[in-house]
Amino acid sequence: MEPRHLRDLYDLQLRREARPDGPGCRVERVGALVRQTGPAHAWNGVLWSGLDASDADGAVAGQIAHYRAAGLSFEWKLYAHDTPADLGDRLLAAGFTPEEPETLMAAEAADLPPDVPLPEGVELRAVTDESGVRQVVEVHERAFGTDSSHIGRQLLDRLAADPGTVPAVVAVAAGEPVSAARLDLYPGTDFAGLYGGGTVEGWRGRGLYRALVSHRARVAAARGHRYVQVDAADTSRPILRRLGFLPLTTTTPYVYEP
Repeated sequence: MEPRHLRDLYDLQLRREARPDGPGCRVERVGALVRQTGPAHAWNGVLWSGLDASDADGAVAGQIAHYRAAGLSFEWKLYAHDTPADLGDRLLAAGFTPEEPETLMAAEAADLPPDVPLPEGVELRAVTDESGVRQVVEVHERAFGTDSSHIGRQLLDRLAADPGTVPAVVAVAAGEPVSAARLDLYPGTDFAGLYGGGTVEGWRGRGLYRALVSHRARVAAARGHRYVQVDAADTSRPILRRLGFLPLTTTTPYVYEP
């Protein structure tokens, strides 16, 4: 499929027809946009908008009012092809703070390398309980130097509510978690999402990232999803290109703190 058509399919299935991604979350279609609202530790924000110059400012103000009333910070996930073309400037003017842009990339799951070897002494373990979740959080905090407790809460909630939709995996060496990632499955769609990939310093550059991508792609294909997609940072984009991923567009999170 051509990148433009694949991007349009992504917009339709995962943005315009989005479903709640965790317990306590609800997806609402309000005018020309789609948003998710849930607990404070969940992802809250605008998933899709089809605005123009005449209604953009009113829609932005309406979302600020909605999330303020709920006492929640939220994210407006802006894609490069969203309209109007100056929507990013309008968000800035309304008090949003942009984070680093990422590249939306996708590939056919069945076309990715089927078996990337792990470094010697490393094994992959499925995350199925609280102990595994703690290892995921530990990897993220060591890899990125940030508080990742919210990731743990989200994983525990989803494992309790619907464990089949969030296959997470940890790479372990000599009993120590050294890399972790998760796969979000979207039932009824062609897509599965690759999220949360992180490797602790000292284990980078040894193929763990590629191995975890390959592992999750196999799971996605086995579950009937044709494509895997990822919001790629600059550090992972070259690796994904070599594996066969295509860039579809860029996306920038705009964050609003009430």
